[in-house]
Amino acid sequence: MTTETNSLCKTSMAAREMPLLLRRWLVFNAVGALGFVVQLATLALLTIWLRWGVMPATALAVETAVVHNFFWHEHWTWADRADPGWKGACWRFVRFNLTNGALSIVGNLIFMRIFLDTLPVNYLAANTLSIAACSILTFIASDRLVFRGGSEHSGDLSGIRPAPTRAIPKEEP
Repeated sequence: MTTETNSLCKTSMAAREMPLLLRRWLVFNAVGALGFVVQLATLALLTIWLRWGVMPATALAVETAVVHNFFWHEHWTWADRADPGWKGACWRFVRFNLTNGALSIVGNLIFMRIFLDTLPVNYLAANTLSIAACSILTFIASDRLVFRGGSEHSGDLSGIRPAPTRAIPKEEP
């Protein structure tokens, strides 16, 4: 076995042995990094190109990232907890917007105002700091309130694939 192959095997084994909550936190942050790009791009588009005010642009940019992140979390971060079917996904989307959306929008607006008033930074840097400040709260809300059902103790987070569908029992004649 080459050194590179041996190193890959050790990395793979370490990932499987990593506690589920830590793996989920890392995946959550990977999704958050994508959402961060979506949020900053939306904020820049609305303020620079469309000449919106910073605060309304921040609110819409955050909601755009919230919607983006929900779909990634549904299919990757908490795929092992997602019940199949559109009704369950719709309810999770509503819960996600009421928890993470509210925490993100209110938190970002509060932190934006605080950072813009107290730190010598521009609005994009203030938004970056605001996102970081809200991330722990949104992880806890997602884990405990939004994606709380399903096989949460399964330990399987290989999860880029959607959760398996349930078999429908046949009716007896």
